[in-house]
Amino acid sequence: MTFNGTWELNMKPLGVWCVCALLLCCWCSSSAARAVFPAPQNVTIQTLNMNYVLKWDWDPDQARDSAHSVTFTAQYLAMFKTKKPKNKQDWKSVCESTPEHVCDFSSVQLHYLGMWMLRVRAQSGKNVSSWVMKEFCPDRDAVIGPPSAVNITPVIGLLQVAISDPLTITNGSMKEWLPNMYYFIQYCKKSSSAQPNNLTSANNLVVLPELESWTWYCVRVQSRDDYYKKTSVFSPTYCTQTDGQTPSWQIVLYFLLSLALSFLVLVGLFMCTFRVVKVVKSTFFPSVPLPAPIQEYLCDSGSSDTPRLLSTEQELENCCDTLDLLTPDPEVTEVTEVILEVHLPPESSQQSGRTRSRHSSCDSGVYSTEGSGPRQSELGEMKMEKLGRKIRVEELDEGVQDVSV
Repeated sequence: MTFNGTWELNMKPLGVWCVCALLLCCWCSSSAARAVFPAPQNVTIQTLNMNYVLKWDWDPDQARDSAHSVTFTAQYLAMFKTKKPKNKQDWKSVCESTPEHVCDFSSVQLHYLGMWMLRVRAQSGKNVSSWVMKEFCPDRDAVIGPPSAVNITPVIGLLQVAISDPLTITNGSMKEWLPNMYYFIQYCKKSSSAQPNNLTSANNLVVLPELESWTWYCVRVQSRDDYYKKTSVFSPTYCTQTDGQTPSWQIVLYFLLSLALSFLVLVGLFMCTFRVVKVVKSTFFPSVPLPAPIQEYLCDSGSSDTPRLLSTEQELENCCDTLDLLTPDPEVTEVTEVILEVHLPPESSQQSGRTRSRHSSCDSGVYSTEGSGPRQSELGEMKMEKLGRKIRVEELDEGVQDVSV
């Protein structure tokens, strides 16, 4: 009894130990299976000012047996939180399940003076690798860049160098985080094998001393900070020429050239103006005048210089008439008004269809006129009256009539 009772009592602790051993084996086997999946290798951080990029290597042959593609997850956490187990859930993912082998932490804007812990792992389906940790302090580990811009200006035989600070991710100045940053300047003559001259300055505006006038110099600048021995790469090399006082012979030469150029310009303008005036004058005021008969019939009267247009057929016929002015009889001392009437035969009146009359006023004189239209064999009788007196009209050859008073 005692043996059997003792045996029964001893069997209960033995079963408990078996169950615990079985659970421990299962957990160890699962942990071993999880640890078998390889982790990323050669984890590094590439930095420039406040740009931080986490990179790692991965061999595709390490997960050849996996049926799923391999992805990666990268996280960060402040260093002081990693020492407390309850804060381990505060890890923040920047890149999650990405197939790339790089993750950019610049957008997170990690504090430049803080201490951070970065980590990355690989996963493929249910297979997950262990985390690869990386400690990072931007103030200590981040690399500073060269000046963002360098401008060189000649100033009275010297060179003035304007330097722009390196920029942060928000386009701010890196001097906000590195107040002791300064610049290392190298300059030398262009195409010269001599040792370059060196100059250090914390100012953004530097004047290079002891330079030769009218000489080409090349300049490059480097950013430096001595606290963590940070040194940037050199900026691109910029070359420019110094100036100086202009020699007197050059001043005289420039003055003579300017005078010659001004003279040529004035001559050219004068010639152009003369040609334009000549063309305008020859166009609107021709040198050969029109014949006197044409000018007489193109004007309204003998004293008018305004030309008139021939608009009717009758006026075109009148252009062919001839006018003769005869000397008046001395016996006639005063004529105030002369009325000239022309009576045509019936057949002539049918052709012309009109009767012309002309009125004129003058102190004294005799008028001669020739009818327009076709020549008539017989000219009608003309009667002229002036204050009750009749004037005789004599018929001339070719249809020209003399009127005498």
